[in-house]
Amino acid sequence: MSPPKFRVLMVLSSATQFTITGKPTGWYLPEFAHPYTVLSEIADITVVSPKGGHSQVDPGSVNNTASTDTISHSFLQREEIWSNTGKISDFVGKGKDFDVLCCPGGHAPLFDLAEDQNLKRLIREVYEAGKIVAAICHGVIVFKDVKLSNDQYLVADAPVTGFSNEEEDKVGLTDVCPVLVETELVRMGARFEKSEAVFKAHVTVAHGGHLITGQNPASAPEFAEAIKQSLLKVTHTS
Repeated sequence: MSPPKFRVLMVLSSATQFTITGKPTGWYLPEFAHPYTVLSEIADITVVSPKGGHSQVDPGSVNNTASTDTISHSFLQREEIWSNTGKISDFVGKGKDFDVLCCPGGHAPLFDLAEDQNLKRLIREVYEAGKIVAAICHGVIVFKDVKLSNDQYLVADAPVTGFSNEEEDKVGLTDVCPVLVETELVRMGARFEKSEAVFKAHVTVAHGGHLITGQNPASAPEFAEAIKQSLLKVTHTS
């Protein structure tokens, strides 16, 4: 008999546009496609969002990556994965039932997940159950103000990464972001890391494999593999 599969909770945004400009946004294609594809080989995946229902892919991410990234291109054909998401609120109190909570990026999380109190409770539940919490790029904003039972920030004194302020400046969106990932992580006492060159891959694994972050879209393949390896290691040693 095959061993039971792991359980993964993927968290997407319900936001569809920048508040100030109306520019379309959503989840960033490779940052969802790679973790989902890699983890689905060993796990059952539940996808949720604040409002439930359809969660929008950032159209810019499709234009930027679908033609050069075969995993992302294939993933685009599987719309059923994000067309009927569950509601985050329905899973509060069930965090211990999951082995991983993972949040892809795209600018959308800045507009809802950053302040979602149900998600903050879920992150704490998963982490304090000895499981893994992971986020990439702008998705790392989900750790904003997440405190543990000891009243310390989850990311305090931990090596973490996310979309850097320099990268935000380079894409010209600093002034229309309600919060900045790097600024918030530093405020909470995290040890922020980034790649030597903008838009290059960087992944951090902290707290014994229980906290994993990726910097940007280029980090997606390495980020996905880091979650898989930590999942196998953490489960084997726990």
